[in-house]
Amino acid sequence: MIGATVAVGGLGVGSSVAQDEGDGDDGVDSPYTAVYRDTIDSVVLVTVAGPRGRGGLGSGFVIDEQHVVTNDHVVSSATDDGVELQFNTEEWRTASIVGTDPYSDLAVLRVENMPDAASGLSIVDREPAIGQEVLALGNPFGLDASISQGIVSGVDRVLPSPSGFSIPAAIQTDAPVNPGNSGGPLVSLEGEVFGVVFAGAGQAIGFAISPRLANRVLPALIEDGTYEHPYMGVAVQPVGPEIADAVGLEDATGVLVVEVVPDAPAADVLEPAIPGQPSSGDVIVAIDGQQVQNQAQLLSYLALETAPGDTVALTVVRSGDEQSVEVTLDSRPESQLPQTPIGPER
Repeated sequence: MIGATVAVGGLGVGSSVAQDEGDGDDGVDSPYTAVYRDTIDSVVLVTVAGPRGRGGLGSGFVIDEQHVVTNDHVVSSATDDGVELQFNTEEWRTASIVGTDPYSDLAVLRVENMPDAASGLSIVDREPAIGQEVLALGNPFGLDASISQGIVSGVDRVLPSPSGFSIPAAIQTDAPVNPGNSGGPLVSLEGEVFGVVFAGAGQAIGFAISPRLANRVLPALIEDGTYEHPYMGVAVQPVGPEIADAVGLEDATGVLVVEVVPDAPAADVLEPAIPGQPSSGDVIVAIDGQQVQNQAQLLSYLALETAPGDTVALTVVRSGDEQSVEVTLDSRPESQLPQTPIGPER
């Protein structure tokens, strides 16, 4: 469900400003200008040479002396020639791909000789507040070193992923986000990173990969080149009033298990609904004592609080009775689902 955006004064939510080399500081006392000056040297244009000339471009940002973060779909078509980065100082560097994760759409690049002006931006380990002002930095449509302003319109969104699995816990913003912005930082007025911009949703609103998810995935990509996501092996759908009444729930809450993957961790533990029989199937109403009201909450808990090998306690309603079952999570297998077409941006 997409939340409504909100208009505010000043520049106005959804305003966009592209800065030139001189960034026009003639006596301007603006918090946006201050953040821009403090962060833009750490934001890069990512250029990819793909097979048969089908490359792409996007954005990225520096997180330490050697590493740059971007989206996996920005660099997924890269060849052995590597990835070219252009910094705001007009310096170019060739980067190598350290690790990629299509499930979170994150990637890490290594730069051996980082420009002196570029310093690591700090990714917070908390969700931003809804209504908080944020700035998206990057290269929309290849327009380098651009800034757009908006607010956090929502949190805990679920995004489509190139892998076929969903990306949980995403940040929604009304700051203008366009092709080329993907991989750039969504920052607060203090210059802290609140997410990695994701411009692949094809909507008139923007999204960013959660900072909490990024902080779990990125260290593993730097260390091992990959990240192991927890996997339960179920498909679920929201519980509406009709299903709630059929299974004996007082309120329409939780998620109905509609499919259990054979040989998955949840096989022989959870019971899927039988088509045409609304009273059948388990309804998950809590995980490890945390209430589950919808799919987004279940996905976020699994992504942010668990790891492969963990055993989770699920509270389910089965045939009108509430009971507790345990599932030991595994590592997510390669997706067998049709992939979402988010290919390299141009």
